[in-house]
Amino acid sequence: MKIAILSRGPSLYSTSRLKESAEARGHEVDVIDTLHCYMDITSSKPTVRYHGKELPKYDAIIPRIGASITFYGTSVVRQFEMMGTFSINESVAISRSRDKLRSLQLLSRKGIGLPRTGFASKPDKVGDLIKNVGGAPVVIKLLEGTQGIGVVLAETNKAAESIVEAFMGLKANILVQEYIKEAGGADIRCLVVGGKVIAAMKRQAAAGEFRSNLHRGGSAEVVKLSPAERKTAVDAAKVMGLHMCGVDILRSNSGPVVMEVNSSPGLEGIEVATGKDVATMVVEFLEKTAKPNKNKTKGKG
Repeated sequence: MKIAILSRGPSLYSTSRLKESAEARGHEVDVIDTLHCYMDITSSKPTVRYHGKELPKYDAIIPRIGASITFYGTSVVRQFEMMGTFSINESVAISRSRDKLRSLQLLSRKGIGLPRTGFASKPDKVGDLIKNVGGAPVVIKLLEGTQGIGVVLAETNKAAESIVEAFMGLKANILVQEYIKEAGGADIRCLVVGGKVIAAMKRQAAAGEFRSNLHRGGSAEVVKLSPAERKTAVDAAKVMGLHMCGVDILRSNSGPVVMEVNSSPGLEGIEVATGKDVATMVVEFLEKTAKPNKNKTKGKG
């Protein structure tokens, strides 16, 4: 197959591992900087151009779209879809998962476990917003935050009200969520590919920190999932419409709850923690699945 990896960093671990694994299995791979693509939106003959040339026909693309370029990145993915190229994650699914509020609403509608969550633009009663998710301590998140940035734990109702009011004064969109104390600063990252959990790790927050992101000093180890946790991860990926994603789960007293579904999960942490060759499993999925014009949306919406 001829595969394109849409990535701004060819030397990044995830990108280089995917390229290395695909080439080891005999595929031709190009790493393409998403922001340097430009589109020829001609009637009946959509194309993508790159460095002054029309890109060749690819059998499949693997989008590694950073959160900061979601709008343009999904536009490029959509253009490839219109050309009939199979994308491991479709543009609509990426956009859906990147909108934290929309993704939580979709997961909620399907009955998937979630922490109690509040969202408001200008609530008349900030105290009622906090009370409605169970009161302090609460977690307050910027909708646009990534890798634990823009996530604050408010220990008291007064502190929570002050933080919410401060964010609203900056016209920032925020979520207020219950704090799952029993999780003990740990979460579980499940990597789902093709409707199956192919690897899972437990991430533990560093001392004095409640965010378990590895970028913030957290540690990781292999973990055994319960049937409920495995089903929750698979169902969350299905609701988002993602063939490949990271599903972050907390262990709560009421069962597994989903914190986030990530459409461009990093591979380094989970490969190191589990010892699994995740990149090759992704390529194997493409080998079985990638067919021309197989995208469900075919570039729509």
